[in-house]
Amino acid sequence: MKDLAPDITRLRLLVEGYYSGPMDEARVKAYLLGVADELGLRVYGEPTIHSPAGTGSAHNQGFDAFVPLIDSGISLYVWSRQCFFSTLLYTCKSFDIDTACRFTQSYFGAHEVEHSAF
Repeated sequence: MKDLAPDITRLRLLVEGYYSGPMDEARVKAYLLGVADELGLRVYGEPTIHSPAGTGSAHNQGFDAFVPLIDSGISLYVWSRQCFFSTLLYTCKSFDIDTACRFTQSYFGAHEVEHSAF
């Protein structure tokens, strides 16, 4: 992918895996705030969390969430039926990718995670 704006620092990290244990709004919020804190990223607003609450396909029930950062934002998507999560950390500040992956894997009790940084 060609870097169209080399003068703008951008780090994007996608981490996915299967979580263990119950998932609810409080756990989603705690992850977003926890990973930001772990990486030294500054949050400037409360996480926004949505759930389709039975509307749409049963296959796609879960949570869509976002927390704004001074240096961009973190999104989290959760599929409750499959116990699957996908999170995207998008920042204009560098952070340690291994730390982000370890925190995410530990937080969600995932046996393994896959990640891609770009």
